[in-house]
Amino acid sequence: MREPAFWYRPRSPKSHLLSPLGALYGAITARRMARQGFDAGIPVICVGNYHVGGAGKTPTVLALTKLLRELGETPVVLSRGYGGRLKGPVMVDRARHTAADIGDEPLMMVRDVPVAVAHDRLEGVALAKSQGATVILMDDGFQNPALLKDTSLIVIDSERGLGNGKVFPAGPLRAPLRAQFARTDALVLIGDGRAANDVAAELAKRNKPELRARLKPDAASLAQLFGKPVFAFAGIGDPERFFRTLRAGGIEVARTRPFADHHMFSREEIAAMAADAAREQLTLVTTEKDLARLRGRDDVPDGIVPFAVQLEFDDPAALRQLISDHLFKARERRFGRR
Repeated sequence: MREPAFWYRPRSPKSHLLSPLGALYGAITARRMARQGFDAGIPVICVGNYHVGGAGKTPTVLALTKLLRELGETPVVLSRGYGGRLKGPVMVDRARHTAADIGDEPLMMVRDVPVAVAHDRLEGVALAKSQGATVILMDDGFQNPALLKDTSLIVIDSERGLGNGKVFPAGPLRAPLRAQFARTDALVLIGDGRAANDVAAELAKRNKPELRARLKPDAASLAQLFGKPVFAFAGIGDPERFFRTLRAGGIEVARTRPFADHHMFSREEIAAMAADAAREQLTLVTTEKDLARLRGRDDVPDGIVPFAVQLEFDDPAALRQLISDHLFKARERRFGRR
């Protein structure tokens, strides 16, 4: 969906009119979040958002995958497969699945980590455990009560923050912040902005740590685009973040075209962008997530460059200690019940 512009304005008549609906939606979601979830039997780490839309969950999941392997764990990602037609449970296979089958994010992540797609998260747990998972990494699902989460990391883009701070549809929040704060274990702030500093301060009062991180361009992607003016397009939660990342990497961004998150590009849209790029001698560049949705189509021109990024934490030792402690406590809790 494309986010309404008024969500990121301090005052709006539309937001005011929708506030009663937001209060009702928020009350229902907060009540659901308070339910006791199913115990997977192994540690479950959830990477989520307080709000609708993206903020960097997928890079965070991939960074945690690397860390967990360094700790000797075998992580499997559990995803609902947003935008895909398959309900699962199914293990993602790049050789036979497309984004239309299982969503763009699972197709992107499976290059680095096994991914189980399941609309029913309990069935997804069973499938992940059958693959030898010692830890389940939940990509989203923070507000869903189906599974007991041992650790919940909340990702916020520090440049955008949480908009007007109101609950959907009056604003971008999925539930009232108080209810979400109560189930948060740590905050991951991406970038150098200050828009989420108030949220970080409130969580600090609850002894919830703040972890700062940045999206770093892949060196090979930078080299491939160096000295070439580009036409950048993206259908992610915040396309402007992608365009800023390109410019910060020294890439000359001559043209941009933003789309809604998870946008399924039409044949006409692809043809128009390719024609404009050819006419103006620009290189087409997009995110790895967007390219996953274009994979396998016969109407996609050669030469679209995927721009890869990795999430780097300012204090990787603090992240390592946090995850190690939570894994120990998760297993201690389960052992104590036996």
